[in-house]
Amino acid sequence: MTGVREVAIVGTGLLGLAAARALTGRGRDVVVLEQAQIGHQGAGSKGSCRIFRLGYPDPDYVAAARRAGDLWRDLEAESGQQLRWPAPQLSFGPGMPAVRHALQAAGVPGELLPTAEVAARFPALRVDGPALLEPDSAAIAADRALEVLAARAGEIRTGVRVLRLADDGSRVTLHTSAGPVTARTAIVTAGPWSRGLLGPLGVALPTTATLEQVGYLRPTAIPPGSGAVGPPIFICHDDQSPYGLPVPGSPLYKIGMHTSGRRTDPDAQDQSPDPELISRLSRIAARLLPGYDPEPAATERCVYDNTPDEDFVVDRIGNVVIGCGTSGHGFKFGPLFGEWLADLATGAADAPDPGLRARFAAGRFASPGWAV
Repeated sequence: MTGVREVAIVGTGLLGLAAARALTGRGRDVVVLEQAQIGHQGAGSKGSCRIFRLGYPDPDYVAAARRAGDLWRDLEAESGQQLRWPAPQLSFGPGMPAVRHALQAAGVPGELLPTAEVAARFPALRVDGPALLEPDSAAIAADRALEVLAARAGEIRTGVRVLRLADDGSRVTLHTSAGPVTARTAIVTAGPWSRGLLGPLGVALPTTATLEQVGYLRPTAIPPGSGAVGPPIFICHDDQSPYGLPVPGSPLYKIGMHTSGRRTDPDAQDQSPDPELISRLSRIAARLLPGYDPEPAATERCVYDNTPDEDFVVDRIGNVVIGCGTSGHGFKFGPLFGEWLADLATGAADAPDPGLRARFAAGRFASPGWAV
């Protein structure tokens, strides 16, 4: 199709594909532009799996995650594909009480387990202290989710890099490596590349890219124990913020640390393993996961697109809709982000949800104290 497109989307990560799927499902004309390939090595949405959870120390996030869970179920029903593998989750550490309080405030089930009961019910995890059991968590098959969304995203052009945007007040021109594309609305979901694209439009975002390190562990033996089950998801709410989850369809177990990597240029990512971070992951595995070899059988780097407050950026400025700054915890919200971005692109006034609208606005960084 030539001429002026209705919506042009920059990036085929989770947010871009989810927005394209939502708009295409509403009968809108959409083209998605991707500088490389879906799930490419330097993408933030690549990889095997992510955590779906309701547990946040904030009732607004709990409510948003519940809505996202409903939309994941809708996507599974629509596609006939399983995208989430249910797994109990244990949250512990100094920040756990705040998570428990937020879940209770939202009426979400959760059970506080003493240390001995954790050991008896979940022998694959060693916890020194009480843990909050969340029964409704799951491991999302991230790579499969991207495939399902891409199949419903309309026209996708790969190998096309967007170099700059120009909004003349009535339409947006996307100057690309393959020539200009004009659309009535553009959605920028380019992860850590979003800051560079939005800056010339006067949208100043103090986002930073970091290159994180994850590892995949092989099981050795699951310690015996009454009521033993498979490995749970875990999140330790402390300064290191380690986490782990079973890989769907695999015996491997993924572990990582939230926002532990060094800053990086998204165009110059060093995808080689970081020995220091891998050593830290091994020490965490030796301490928390007695049923696994603490030396990773495989490793993977993952780029984060971070905001200073770890809240997302979901907003519309002129004819440009923004979805970025997911800060390493946005995947679970994918289908919900898609609906919000589609609403913003089509002029709906109620996206994101009222409780989060101001928190996710790009303009929040215009106030004193944010270094751009």
